[in-house]
Amino acid sequence: MNEKRFSNIKLNNWLVRQCASIGVKQLTQIQENCIPQILDGKDVVGAAKTGSGKTLAFALPILQKLCEDPYGIFAVILTPTRELAYQIADQFAVIGKPMNLKCSVIVGGVDMVAQGQELTKKPHIVVATPGRLADHIESCNTFNLSKIKFLVLDEADRLLSGQFDEQIKTIFKVLPKKKQSLFFSATITDALEKLKEVTGNEVFFYQAPNDIATVEQLEQHYVLCPHDVRDAYLVETIRTFRINNECGNIMIFTDTCIKCQVLSMALNDVGFENVALHSMMPQQQRLASLARFKSNTIKILIATDVASRGLDIPTVELVLNHNVPKVAKEYIHRVGRTARAGRGGKAITLVSPYEIKLLYAIEKLINTKLTEFKIDDKEVGKIFTQVSVAESEAFIKLDEKDFYEKRLINLRKKWILEGKDPDEEEAKLLKKGKKRQSSKHKRHKKKKIQKDTIKESNSELYTDHLKCDT
Repeated sequence: MNEKRFSNIKLNNWLVRQCASIGVKQLTQIQENCIPQILDGKDVVGAAKTGSGKTLAFALPILQKLCEDPYGIFAVILTPTRELAYQIADQFAVIGKPMNLKCSVIVGGVDMVAQGQELTKKPHIVVATPGRLADHIESCNTFNLSKIKFLVLDEADRLLSGQFDEQIKTIFKVLPKKKQSLFFSATITDALEKLKEVTGNEVFFYQAPNDIATVEQLEQHYVLCPHDVRDAYLVETIRTFRINNECGNIMIFTDTCIKCQVLSMALNDVGFENVALHSMMPQQQRLASLARFKSNTIKILIATDVASRGLDIPTVELVLNHNVPKVAKEYIHRVGRTARAGRGGKAITLVSPYEIKLLYAIEKLINTKLTEFKIDDKEVGKIFTQVSVAESEAFIKLDEKDFYEKRLINLRKKWILEGKDPDEEEAKLLKKGKKRQSSKHKRHKKKKIQKDTIKESNSELYTDHLKCDT
């Protein structure tokens, strides 16, 4: 398909100039197909690969319609993660600068009073996570969403997966029936298919025609490793990649908050400076970690799937999956953090014998076979003890009471929503945890003694082997 310029789809000249100012001069397939339909007033369901320009596909027509008839809160954009909300708001701010666009980000972890004051000032665009926007709707009536022109669900498959149902119902109750609804995602689910039937207006449904769910520029590999030696293989994979890519930024994905935090502490201890990003961190700390990574101050970001959706960081050259995602579609979102907008990139997934079936499911979904990334097992053997002990020491250093406090609060909220007694559920959790706690701390203390011995005799050897050239 021939590429076309933005000016050929009836966008205002000032929008074309703004796109050119950020280096966007050609249309992607999803932009070419969806922007004219949105300008014509149709509801749109759009799906395309990660990095294909979905944000501009809805931002540009919204801004064009806004400049024709600016009033109050014009559009609401819902997104599943806080970091993605801030990124979308930044893109709106850059493109909408000539019209003095007012954009408000409404997410958790930020003072609600200040956010409420922002909403009463009637910003043109509200970018929000469903939970916090629903909290504002339920707690006050000082702002009005009954006249919005556009509702956008970005990463719609995640928003409609069931996790946000109650919050989205609360939001939809205060929205007008007459509005344009736009749903965008990298993957199509049954819920998105059904949207064609339930939306009120004429719906334009677009899905990129390519059978391969990941971009051609992405090199995809796996590393076979024993389950108990996974972290040592992770370290050796990073070191091997760094030998040939001294300046490349790395995103490491893992499955839980506690694993993310411990892995971050352990890698810092063995010489790989990094920052962590997960949902149990305070919001300011999350933003600070992301800012340091985006600015190249830190070259490695370790994250849970809160960072797998929509984030566009051009410097990322490697996505490293510490575990194989249990849901195959999450793999697509994770590896989509690299090889974006025509750039190259690499994805490597650590696979234990227990995860072979998960790997097969991913290969079937993306219609691509992953190739093996060779790791020297002897080198892994040299670093295994240090990596293992560093991780155990990280568990000891972690103030578990404070770390688990936020998790417990979130669990109690979940139990209440499920109709369970939170006190009873907490008692069960504590009883179960006590059995594990005793044996866990014995192992960690034993490995702490081992580490002290290793440091005395072999510290220089290990440090020289592990330290990054950069």
